[in-house]
Amino acid sequence: MTRALRTLTCLLFLSFAAASGPATADDFQEARRLFTQGSYGSALDRTDAILAKQPKDARARFLKGLILTEQGKEGEAIKVFTALTQDFPELPEPYNNLAVLYAAQGQDEKARTALEMAIRTHPSYATAHENLGDVYAKMAREAYDKALKLDSSNATARAKLALVKELFSARPGGAVLVKGSVAEPVVTGPKVTPESPTQPAMPPAAAVEPPPPPKPVVAPPAAKPAPESKPTPAVKPGDTDPQEEVLKTVDGWAKAWSAGDAKTYLGFYGPGFKPPAGQTRVAWEQSRRDRVMKGKRIVVQVAQPRITFASPEEAIVTFRQNYQSETLKTSSMKKLTLVRTGGRWLIQREDIGK
Repeated sequence: MTRALRTLTCLLFLSFAAASGPATADDFQEARRLFTQGSYGSALDRTDAILAKQPKDARARFLKGLILTEQGKEGEAIKVFTALTQDFPELPEPYNNLAVLYAAQGQDEKARTALEMAIRTHPSYATAHENLGDVYAKMAREAYDKALKLDSSNATARAKLALVKELFSARPGGAVLVKGSVAEPVVTGPKVTPESPTQPAMPPAAAVEPPPPPKPVVAPPAAKPAPESKPTPAVKPGDTDPQEEVLKTVDGWAKAWSAGDAKTYLGFYGPGFKPPAGQTRVAWEQSRRDRVMKGKRIVVQVAQPRITFASPEEAIVTFRQNYQSETLKTSSMKKLTLVRTGGRWLIQREDIGK
């Protein structure tokens, strides 16, 4: 079966502020940025540095749990989230992440208990209720399947089993999670999305196919542009609209990333592109190959893109980037600066949270 197990993203970390110590905001934001970019080792180093000064800082501890989860260190992540539930029992999200990790290990009873604790601390936490329903549905499937093994003529159990299978098969794009052996994949587990301003976000482990992205909204050039910006280049008869060219480039970049096609993905970056955080171009490209081609199902969406032209040869695109993999779901603002090079629009600069 498939697993639609999603933990919360890091969209609402600030809701942990009341439970956190006075860790330097800049340090935490840098650790969060590194995590979002997939630089997990560097993000973990920065987070550990925060915790060395403020060992009880809830935001940094929570982020560390997310990093460990993304690194595949489930046992260490469980220890981090368990400690958070002990120190901050009023927060539902650590319980939810424990449920995610337990379900991934096939420990359904522990997942159920963790979700019930999340609901007890936050009764209006609708996603936890849905997650609990998914856990019960998985347990029901296993029970119906066992009933049929004991009595293959049980038509009622067969019909109920078919209904449960149909329920999960209706969720496209699910990633298979193996329990015990390659031959025994796990049924769909809990699914979570951030939904309330009181909830910090965690990464999703995977799998409901996101709805189609909304139709791109291109900001029309202002009648009186600000001094630092210039109007959209004029389109001559027979020419391609530069806005359409830029949008097509950004869309192709997102599709290559989603497809795990690292060669095409990296081909959208121009020769003058400068990697973030002082990385060399070679090291940055290798880190992107590792992330894009690491075998996980990835979906990247470009939502509400807006384009301005600094010049006829330079375009700035701001949009909301929705990213979803088997273990992570994030939604953040991004800005790409593209320059026309050799007849193509190529990425010159990439900024997050702009």
